[in-house]
Amino acid sequence: MQPVETANPRRDPAPSRWAYRMHRLWLTPLFRGLMRVGLPVFALVFGLGWVFSAPQNRALVTEQIAELRRSIAERPEFMVKLMAIDGASTKLAAEVRQLLPIDFPLSSFDLDLEAMQGAVEELDAVAAADLRIRPGGILQVEVSERIPAVVWRIEGHLELLDAEGRRVAPLMRRGDRTDLPLIAGAGGDGAVPEALALIAAAGPLNDRLRGLVRMGERRWDVVLDRDQRILLPEDESVAALERVIALDQARDLLARDLSVVDLRNPRRPTLRMAPRAVEELRRIKALERGDDVR
Repeated sequence: MQPVETANPRRDPAPSRWAYRMHRLWLTPLFRGLMRVGLPVFALVFGLGWVFSAPQNRALVTEQIAELRRSIAERPEFMVKLMAIDGASTKLAAEVRQLLPIDFPLSSFDLDLEAMQGAVEELDAVAAADLRIRPGGILQVEVSERIPAVVWRIEGHLELLDAEGRRVAPLMRRGDRTDLPLIAGAGGDGAVPEALALIAAAGPLNDRLRGLVRMGERRWDVVLDRDQRILLPEDESVAALERVIALDQARDLLARDLSVVDLRNPRRPTLRMAPRAVEELRRIKALERGDDVR
């Protein structure tokens, strides 16, 4: 007897239309990236959004994060125990400590070094500052202090200025800093470099020099003893002063009875005699004319 053939039809090896389309779609890079990355990210974001939609869940996570940060910040290696200030005088160091009232020990995470540096640099006597935390829990404050170069008299009070005209500190009495030259007048702080150049050029007159006065915020007057003044021009003031000094060394110009040497117009220098010399000159001329002078 021959075996009875089964009624099951032979399976077609060709893929179905749906399987073929899915296979072709999977070969697309965009679809493959979306399934591998986009779908998990979407599921994660959706899950987190659903979890954080509850206020109690948000509060719990926030509290745990704060506790974790606190546990790290309060570790001994992150604690700052003291402050060290270098490059500042005793008075300035006291001002810096008063400006930065820190209660030690304190975590370095709670220190805003950039804001603290800006606050220190706003002090008049500070040219620059650098703050950093040294090993051992030390807040190091490096200060570059302004060096007073002149005393500036303005509106009845005195100020110490550096070589750039920046304010350093107030001065109570002129006698406290007799080692510094004196300048006066509105706008004097904006012309300190020129004033220092004039003071350097006036070296031969140091024994007689009383100071410089800024006139009209445009030019300088050199004030000497015996009520003498040298009126300098706006431009090339140092060269004009050097010419006066050279003339004085050659002809003893400033030893005469002059009250003013006016060089405001370099082409027409003018000499103004002292009142006593004017009276003497009038008396001599009167004698020459034969007038009765008593």
